Amino acid sequence: MIYTTEERLDIGRRVHEREISRRVAATEYKISEYTIRDYVAMYRAANNLSSKRMAHKISYKAPVSSAPARREDYETMTKEELILELVKARIAEARLKKGYEVKGVGADKEYIPLDNKNTK
Repeated sequence: MIYTTEERLDIGRRVHEREISRRVAATEYKISEYTIRDYVAMYRAANNLSSKRMAHKISYKAPVSSAPARREDYETMTKEELILELVKARIAEARLKKGYEVKGVGADKEYIPLDNKNTK
């Protein structure tokens, strides 16, 4: 079946808001579950929404600078961003207690010992 954009958005809304499941929607509208998935993505994009499944996950963003954040910076952050900053601070604190720092991210990550002792 061919559905108009409004109908596709309505199908996407119903599945996104969990009125019906993808499987039920696929049966009801006689289209595949993959098409339903695309309609949900279309609905999310049209309404600037994130995936409910992914909403609880925090995406990692590399720090822009190593300068300490000011109070104003923290006041403008979302709850998820504040939690991420807290986790990063605790990781850095644990690394300092063990005697090393980490510079860079991913393949460019470098471990820097804080003293000349052998860490092995």
